Amino acid sequence: MENKNTKVTQIPKRGRGEHRGRSAQARESMGARMKSGMKYFDYSLVAVIVFLICFGLVMLYSASAYSAEVNYSGDSMHYFKRQLFFCIVGGAGAYVVSLWDYHRVAKHAKKIFFFSIFLMALVKTPLGVEVNGATRWIALPFGQQLQPAEVTKIAVIVFVPVVICQMGKEIRTLAGVIRAISWGLLAAGCVYFLTENLSTAVIVLGITCMMVFIVHPKTAPFIALVVLGIIALVVGATILGSMIQAGDLGDNFRLRRIIVWLDPEKHASDYGYQVVQGLYAIGSGGFFGKGLGNSTQKRLIPEVQNDMILSVICEELGVFGAIMVLVLFGLLLYRLMVIAQNAPDMYGALIASGIFSHIALQVFLNVAVVINLIPNTGITLPFISYGGTSLLFLMLEMGVALGISRKIKMQ
Repeated sequence: MENKNTKVTQIPKRGRGEHRGRSAQARESMGARMKSGMKYFDYSLVAVIVFLICFGLVMLYSASAYSAEVNYSGDSMHYFKRQLFFCIVGGAGAYVVSLWDYHRVAKHAKKIFFFSIFLMALVKTPLGVEVNGATRWIALPFGQQLQPAEVTKIAVIVFVPVVICQMGKEIRTLAGVIRAISWGLLAAGCVYFLTENLSTAVIVLGITCMMVFIVHPKTAPFIALVVLGIIALVVGATILGSMIQAGDLGDNFRLRRIIVWLDPEKHASDYGYQVVQGLYAIGSGGFFGKGLGNSTQKRLIPEVQNDMILSVICEELGVFGAIMVLVLFGLLLYRLMVIAQNAPDMYGALIASGIFSHIALQVFLNVAVVINLIPNTGITLPFISYGGTSLLFLMLEMGVALGISRKIKMQ
């Protein structure tokens, strides 16, 4: 994988018969000297992040004001104030991280990786906190909570590229691919077994596979993985079908989510209530929506400020508003892709690619859940859904990407 420096301005060459004054030549020479060695900074990425955060704060207040007023003694701005606090802290953290040399992270990447596993192990201790039936958080001072799986995402993004860079040409072999993906499997397995978070485990493994795919010259191993995945889905669907016919579903909430996904209206009064109300919100919004703050379904959708906030966006701003959100995410991914293509070295390119993969996978999974394309996963919409830990670490990832952009030299 080759990384070329960004070509911002090219000084035109003079022809043999072209004559210029000394003053013009001096100005051109001075301009060339000034431009050579100048460093690049992706202000476009900053602008997209600011737009997403501001839009997210507006929609979060609109979606959560009613439930916050009911659950927090009339404080309709409870969720908004907490999210704003994490936006400020995350913005400051992103700025500080963007000033660091990302190569220093490589020296401590392995420590960060195993530290993230240690944090997830704390979930199984008395420090673990249960929220809505799931124990995925650890308690922090001052009543705060931390979701260790978010740390694992960053750990994989900064550590797997180190493994790939150390292997060099070995990554082209099957043994190299297995070695690189095994680290992602280890992280994903810890996420699943320690925090019981299957959707985040899929994202962690997906980030690893996409980084390996980017550097691998052949697509055959990845086609084989896709085929194996399809076979696993077919076998799983067969087993699930037999269990449904036998009526043996037990108390497995994942099986219940699949049953709801197959026929949400049949379970609209119990486990499918959130999905059905979200679909009603999307359908009632039309193309231009009912207007900001005029959603009625937000009073009915459970935890609407989290993974179902896109349904409120569709109801209040319509399909047009949802398209604008996707356009913003498209611009964000495009800027990350530009940074990855023009990074000064392989390590920086792979980190930017890992951040790209994380955002792309999370947006896709959230949108697919809201429109009932896949079973409910609990994955939030980046920068828009409520969640302090998620927002904080997303901002740190953006700071790393901006730090990589600082190393791009202009010519």
